[in-house]
Amino acid sequence: MMSLIADLFLLLGCAFIAIGSLGLLRMPDVYNRLQAGTKAATLGALALLLGLALHHPDWWSKLLVIAAFILFTNPVGSSTIARAARSAGIPFWSKDNKSEDS
Repeated sequence: MMSLIADLFLLLGCAFIAIGSLGLLRMPDVYNRLQAGTKAATLGALALLLGLALHHPDWWSKLLVIAAFILFTNPVGSSTIARAARSAGIPFWSKDNKSEDS
């Protein structure tokens, strides 16, 4: 039973990462892409780590350190990229300034 639950978390994590990568392709500007990529990748990675922890209970301490690292670095990295994009003058997307490739 525990193996089935672990497999479900692994599948859920893979699904969130796939949805996040699809969001990177489909979103119109850098700010929306950051949102889609960061939120889905964080949730997907944490679900994968939970699935691994359920499969291998003796790895929980290492997986907890990895999860803490992901939880601390993903928001900081995405906000830093967003601030850099904003200071570089990259505009927000609107229907008025649609780009050619959208």
